[in-house]
Amino acid sequence: MFRIIQIAENNSKLSDKFREIHNEIPWASIKGIRNIIVHAYGRINMTTVYDTVIYDIPNMYEKLKDI
Repeated sequence: MFRIIQIAENNSKLSDKFREIHNEIPWASIKGIRNIIVHAYGRINMTTVYDTVIYDIPNMYEKLKDI
């Protein structure tokens, strides 16, 4: 979960222009899962975390690696 938080924190360092140009990346969802992990102490759905790690991050990587 810490790595997901790091991804989201780095997301916030990107310019608005970059995020607009690359709107195929779910920027708001990245921030959203970070907020859930950080603020929903004890109520984190581990299935959501698992799906994020197994499916969402690799999909996002495929989109980002050529940028």
